Amino acid sequence: MKIEFAPLSVPLQRRLQTASVVQWVFSFLSLAQCCTVAFIALFFTRFWLVSALYAAWWFIDREKPSKGGRRIHAVRNSVVWRYMRDYFPITLVKTAELDPRQNYLVGFHPHGILAAGAFINFCTEASGFSTLFPGITPHLMMLSLWFRVPFLRDCLMSAGLVSSDKESASYVLQKLEGGNMLAIIVGGAQEALDARPGSCTLLLKNRKGFVRLAIQHGTPLVPIFSFGENDLFEQVRNPKGSWLRQLQHRLQQIMGISLPIFYARGIFQYSFGLVPYRRPICTVVGKPIPVQRKHRPSEEEVDQVHQKYLNELRKLFEEHKAKYNIPEDRHLEFI
Repeated sequence: MKIEFAPLSVPLQRRLQTASVVQWVFSFLSLAQCCTVAFIALFFTRFWLVSALYAAWWFIDREKPSKGGRRIHAVRNSVVWRYMRDYFPITLVKTAELDPRQNYLVGFHPHGILAAGAFINFCTEASGFSTLFPGITPHLMMLSLWFRVPFLRDCLMSAGLVSSDKESASYVLQKLEGGNMLAIIVGGAQEALDARPGSCTLLLKNRKGFVRLAIQHGTPLVPIFSFGENDLFEQVRNPKGSWLRQLQHRLQQIMGISLPIFYARGIFQYSFGLVPYRRPICTVVGKPIPVQRKHRPSEEEVDQVHQKYLNELRKLFEEHKAKYNIPEDRHLEFI
């Protein structure tokens, strides 16, 4: 295989952009393991009191990820995220106004491999979320497993991430003052197994829990499609029924996370590695879908709202796909 190396005369700005993405990929793949090892290792050093005090704090603060988290604006506004935004680049597009007196439940599609668009748009201010949607506070849901990792849980909460359980969702959506946006990557980890350039397959056909939640709280649903999200990495072929796909599904059932085998470019060369390609991501926020509140909705009522959501998401995709070089004959596929 011929290796294409990066030129030596790359501008400093591009170097910093690459560095910001490298640290993010490292954090996504390895920070949990590093935090766990550090927490345990400190007990066997003269700094054992650090881990002991943190363990006490962890116990006292254990419910916080399900109670809206604890965002730190300095973290969300860090210059690191602006460099990461410019690497791709990532753009947030508003198509309708959101009333800050209401709460919203948004569905983010697709998951992609590492959900870069969801992170930059909802966990940082790099794409100007607060400017586009003044008075709205975004909360992105993440697998509860990661909030059980020492030190990492605090890093996640500082960016505005919250635990992906019903208690956490209800805490955000039931705030009477409004102005909260709960973002759910509906396809989840399983959808990542279908993430590859050109893919328009969404794991959504039978995902109705978020719709039921919206009805129970009378919260408007907002569809979001992130164009380019699936184009950042290649993925080893894993067709349904293959031994690899079966293994991935089995591991997901055991661990709760999927393990797509992905690759893209490297730090100093463009031929292989785990650094995503420099390809644009444009996250388009659709218009709110009004939802009538009902504490115990029937299956038929959930199905009706779910179908309306699918129609609005499909419409959003069709209206904007030409702007982002999606072929006219390509359409969303719900599985």
